[in-house]
Amino acid sequence: MTNPIQAAREQVAQLTQAAYEAAAAKGLLPAGQTVQGTVEVPKDSRNGDLASSFAMAGAKALHMAPRAIAQIVLEHLELEGSLFQRAEIAGPGFLNFFYAPRWYGGVLSAIEAEPERYGACEEGKGRKVMVEFVSANPTGPMHMGNARGGVLGDTLANVLARAGWDAWKEFYVNDAGNQIHKFAMSIHARYMQLILGEDACPFPEDGYHGDDIRELAQGFYELHGDAYKDAPEEQWLEDMSRFGLERNIPKMKEDLRRYGIEYDQWFFESELHSSGYVAQTVDLLTQKGWTYEKEGALWLDTTKLLKEKYVREGKTREQADKLDLKDDVLRRANGFYTYFAADIAYHRNKFEQRGFDLVINVWGADHHGHVARLQAALDGLGLDGSHRLVIVLMQLVNLLQDGKPVRMSKRTGKAIALHDLLDEISVDAARYYFNNRAATSPLDFDLDLAVRQDSDNPVYYVQYAHARICSLLANLSQDGVQAPRCADVDPALLTAEEERALIKTLAQYPEEIRLAARDYDPSRIDRYLTTLAGDFHRFYNSCRIKGEQADLQSARLKLADSVRLVLANGLGLLGVSAPSKM
Repeated sequence: MTNPIQAAREQVAQLTQAAYEAAAAKGLLPAGQTVQGTVEVPKDSRNGDLASSFAMAGAKALHMAPRAIAQIVLEHLELEGSLFQRAEIAGPGFLNFFYAPRWYGGVLSAIEAEPERYGACEEGKGRKVMVEFVSANPTGPMHMGNARGGVLGDTLANVLARAGWDAWKEFYVNDAGNQIHKFAMSIHARYMQLILGEDACPFPEDGYHGDDIRELAQGFYELHGDAYKDAPEEQWLEDMSRFGLERNIPKMKEDLRRYGIEYDQWFFESELHSSGYVAQTVDLLTQKGWTYEKEGALWLDTTKLLKEKYVREGKTREQADKLDLKDDVLRRANGFYTYFAADIAYHRNKFEQRGFDLVINVWGADHHGHVARLQAALDGLGLDGSHRLVIVLMQLVNLLQDGKPVRMSKRTGKAIALHDLLDEISVDAARYYFNNRAATSPLDFDLDLAVRQDSDNPVYYVQYAHARICSLLANLSQDGVQAPRCADVDPALLTAEEERALIKTLAQYPEEIRLAARDYDPSRIDRYLTTLAGDFHRFYNSCRIKGEQADLQSARLKLADSVRLVLANGLGLLGVSAPSKM
C-alpha cells in the first residue's frame, strides 16, 4: 500500500459495489444502476475510519430510503480478507467502516519496504517541471524575502519530485538591463569619490546606497588605481558591472549553499540578449499580430491578449471590455528591449527550447500585476501560459524579537540580509520556520522562539521526537533488543487509542505529499510533521515500551521505529536535519 488511506478508500468503493450487485442479483435492489457515492474520513473516529455515502447517493436511482439501502448493502458486505474488521450504519444512511489489524500492519510494512521513498506517488507521471525561485537581483546581498522564497521553492521542488515529477531548480540572474546599469553607475560614483572626494562627485539619487557598493568600489580601486578616472563611459560601465557581478554572484551562491539550496542551473538574462533570443521572441509576437509601434517604441497589445485570456476563462466579452488594462513596451525608442520582453523570451525558452511541461515561479506578492500579463503573452506565442505557467505569490515576512518588529541587523545596523539571519539562528530553524505557513499567508518569524529548546519551538519539537526514538532504540540495543521486522510483529496487539491514532497519522503522509504537490503548498509537510511528533509524544507517554511483555514491546517498538523513519523522510524533504541526539 503506497498510499494506505487511498487503498482503503478504493476498497470501500469496491466492497459496496460488490454488495450492491449481490443484493441486486437477489432482487433486493434494482439492478443495473450506477451509484456514485463518496468515501471520506469522518471527523470523529468513533464514526469509523472511513464513511461511504453510497446509500444516500443511490436513494433516487434505487427508489428506496437511504437507511434501507444501507441495511441491505451491509448484509451483503464480504469483509473476510479485506482491510476492514467491521462496518455499521450511522445517521441518515452512512456506511461506516473500521480498519482491521491487517490495515494497520500494512501501513508499517509500507514504511519498512522503502522508508526513504515512503509517501512517493506518480501524480507527475515523469513530466518535466521547473521551479524558479529567489532570482534576486545580483546588485546586493540577499534579504529576508529571499530567505522565505528560497525554502518555499526548494521544498516545493523536493515535494514535486517525490510526487513523480522530473523536477528542476533554477535561479534566473538578472545580469542585464536597467538595474545593472544603475549598479555600475553606483560603483563608478563611489570609485570617483575615492579619487576626488565625496563632495566633488555627487552620488546618483536612484543609485544603490549600501555599504556593499562602497566595498566594491574600494576593491575596484585597489585593483586598478585611478586608471578608470578618465575612461570612456562605455568601458567603465561594462568593466565595473562585470567586476561587481563576479563578486556578488559567488556570494549569493555561497549564502544559498549555506542555506541548503543547490540549483540545477543559474540562467543568465544576458545570454538571452547576446544570443538574439529576445529579439527573435519579439519578432515572433509581431508576426502573430500582437504588437504595434507608437512614438518610436514597439508595444505589446497586452489589452487584447488579456481580454482573450479572460474570455477563455469564463468572463463575458462585455466584462472583459470594462477592465482597465494597459499595454506594455517591448522595445524602447532607443532600441533597447525591456525587462518584460526578456521575461517573455526567458519563459519561451523554458517551454519551447527546454521542453518543460510545467513552470512554477515563486515571486513576491508585489509582482501580482505581472502574472496575467506574462501568461497572456505566452498564450499569444501559442505556449498556453495560462495553464502551464504557475505563479506562487509569497506574502511578506515580519521578523520579531521581544515581541517587536526587527528591521535592522544589530551587528551591522543595516537591513537584515540572509547571512545575518543565519548568524543568529540555525539553518534548520530558518528552513522550518520559513516553510511553516502557506506562501499566501504573511509570516511572523519570532527570533526568540526559533532558538528556544522546548516544545513551543516546532522544529525542536519535531527533531526531539526523532532524537527520542533514536535514544530509545540505543537503550534497548544495549539490552540486545532490536527493532523487529513487520513479519515478526502482530499488529493486532496495537489496540490502544494512541497507537491506532499514530498509525493513522503515519498513513496520512502519502496524501500530504500528493496534496502539497497538487496545491503547490509545501507548508503542509511542516504541519504534518508537527502533528506526527505530537501523536508520537502522546503515544510514548501513554504506552510503555521498555519492560513491556515481549510481543507487545516488539509491536510498539516497531511502531516507534516507523515514526522515526517517517520523521526523517519528511525532514529530509524540508532540508532539515534529523538528529539522533539533542
